[in-house]
Amino acid sequence: MVRKLTAIDLFSGAGGFSLAAHNAGVDVLAAIEFDQHAAETYKHNLVDRLDAKTQVYAKDITEFDIDSLLNDIGIKKGSLDILLGGPPCQGFSSHRINDSGKDDPRNDLLIRYFDFVEHLKPKSFLVENVPGLLWPRHEKYLNDFLNLAKKHGYTIVAGEPLILNARDYGVPQNRRRAFIFALRDDVMQEDIDWPPPPTHHKSGNSPWLTASSAFEKPNSKILNTFRERLAEKFGHSKEESAKIIESLEWGEKLKTQDSCNLSMTHSETLIKVFGNTPLLGDREESGRELNCHKNYKGHKDVYGRIYPHIQANTITAGCNNPSKGRFVHPWLNHGITLRHAARLQTFPDNYMFTGGSMSVAKQIGNAVPVKLGEALILKIKSILEQNSQ
Repeated sequence: MVRKLTAIDLFSGAGGFSLAAHNAGVDVLAAIEFDQHAAETYKHNLVDRLDAKTQVYAKDITEFDIDSLLNDIGIKKGSLDILLGGPPCQGFSSHRINDSGKDDPRNDLLIRYFDFVEHLKPKSFLVENVPGLLWPRHEKYLNDFLNLAKKHGYTIVAGEPLILNARDYGVPQNRRRAFIFALRDDVMQEDIDWPPPPTHHKSGNSPWLTASSAFEKPNSKILNTFRERLAEKFGHSKEESAKIIESLEWGEKLKTQDSCNLSMTHSETLIKVFGNTPLLGDREESGRELNCHKNYKGHKDVYGRIYPHIQANTITAGCNNPSKGRFVHPWLNHGITLRHAARLQTFPDNYMFTGGSMSVAKQIGNAVPVKLGEALILKIKSILEQNSQ
């Protein structure tokens, strides 16, 4: 019988990385998450529903006794196959301007992640973060982390952190993230193919999935309007517009009893604004101008409708709030529902989230997209299994 690989998930959130590991046939032995609602979401879905043998710790990782973890889950130092984790990334976010965030205390959590590497000595580790991690103003944190890896006997595969886009791995979302993958020197191999080759492409047999896959197919009147708007806004010919619309894949209708079939409650004024916003429209096309926008032409995506014919914008912790990005329903006059956001992160519809709408939106937006996680973990699993032969 082939031994199943093991993993531990740090900063596990609602469980995107862990669900990916579960789907890839990897046993997640422990998960650590400070947010109580996220930890409950994780336990409900992965432990209670999918019967994962994961010990979930709803604790502050900065105060966690790492050595006791080995005893709790019954493993020896050096035996763990994969350490996963996405330390909170707000300090590295691109939304911060100039040098804002470079001394954010949350940045230290990247180094705290390495405390677990040092104590557990896993065969490999995989870190996920925003691309801003690689910016010059955060160079100290990244270099400290990379130097610790080298000092403690790890080789960064591909020689450096890499930026990957989730759309290349079956996620209907334009989401760029930084990944650091390392192998312990005694299991390092030559000529490792990393990152895994994309499963989806701009064109061809497996094209990028579009945001339409998260929404049910609209009626013919709406589809005709989309055709007209594609020609009007993007300059497509009638034939090209028709071809684009006909090629779209649509999702299933949301279940009325789904607790995530819930959108943000808007004021009557804002509902009228959405009603005035054409399909494929943004705040400039709504006829509404806030004082803060009069002399500022940036952030045009806020209050904009999602484009169903391409990948969605990056799903963030504010994904149910149209003031935070292009998060208005493609044709209805409200923000996208929490289930739409979860679908765009490739969570299955039977994945239920615990907490209020703001908490759930945060859990969804902060997660590693499940399909991206699967592609990465399957590749790591292949590398480690080849090494053990």
